Amino acid sequence: MNSDQAKRRVVEQFGRNAEKYVTSHTHAKGADLDLIVEWTAPKESWIVLDIATGGGHTAKALAPYVNQVFATDLTKEMLSHTSLHLKAYPQIFYVVADAESLPFLDGTFDMVTCRIAAHHFPHPEQFAKEASRVLKSNGLFFFIDNVSPNDEELALFINELERLRDPSHVSCLSTEQWRELFYKEGIKEVRSMERKKRYPFQEWVKRTTKTLKEEEIVTKYMLDANEKIKQYYRLNMTEDQIESIEVDDWIALFRKE
Repeated sequence: MNSDQAKRRVVEQFGRNAEKYVTSHTHAKGADLDLIVEWTAPKESWIVLDIATGGGHTAKALAPYVNQVFATDLTKEMLSHTSLHLKAYPQIFYVVADAESLPFLDGTFDMVTCRIAAHHFPHPEQFAKEASRVLKSNGLFFFIDNVSPNDEELALFINELERLRDPSHVSCLSTEQWRELFYKEGIKEVRSMERKKRYPFQEWVKRTTKTLKEEEIVTKYMLDANEKIKQYYRLNMTEDQIESIEVDDWIALFRKE
C-alpha cells in the first residue's frame, strides 16, 4: 500500500466514523489528558498545534490554558464534527492538514502535540521532521501513541490485529524507533512513561469495522493467538466473549533544541 492509498483509507475511515471518535471513551477520557497539562505547564501566551486532532480531546484539554490552539486533521468530516462539539472554545481553530506536510511556517508554535494518531502515518520520519520544523526553538512536543514491543512476534501480531480491525492502520513503532526519529530532528526527550492501556474489546472492534463478518475475523485472530501472545496482551474473557485486551502505550514529552 502506497502513501496516497494509506491516506485515502484514513480519510474514508475517519470520515465514516467521525462521531464515534468524538464520543469514544478511549479517546475522550484518560489520565494522559491531565498529564499533558501537568507535564507541559502551558502558558497563556502560547500558540499550540494539535496534529491529527481527531475528536479534539487534546485541543480541548489545552484550550483553557493557552492563547490559541490550531487543531489539524486530514479528514474534513472529522474536523466538522469536532468543531460542533467544541463550540464553547473559540480559541480553537480548525485546519485540514496532512501531518506529513503541515501548512505552517517554520518556528510557529510554542508547543506541538499528537495523541493516539501517529500509527496512521505512512511516513513517520516525515511527520517527525514537520513537527520539529513548525516548533519554536526550545518549544515542547508532547507525543502519545500505541507502540509495539521489541519482541518481533508480539509486534507483528499487534500490527496485524490493528490492520484487521482498522484498514487505515499503518504501523505501531517501538519507543526506540520513535526516539531515534525525533532525536534526528533535534527533539530531545524530557520525560516519558510506558504503560498498558486497556481496551474494551467489543467497543474497540465495532468502532472501525463495517460488518459483523469483519468483527468475527478480528475476534478469531485474537482467539487463535498462542498463549504467549494472549498473556502479553492480557486477554480477558467472560464465558465465550473477549471482554478486553491491553496494549502498549507511550507518553513522552520532548523539547526542541
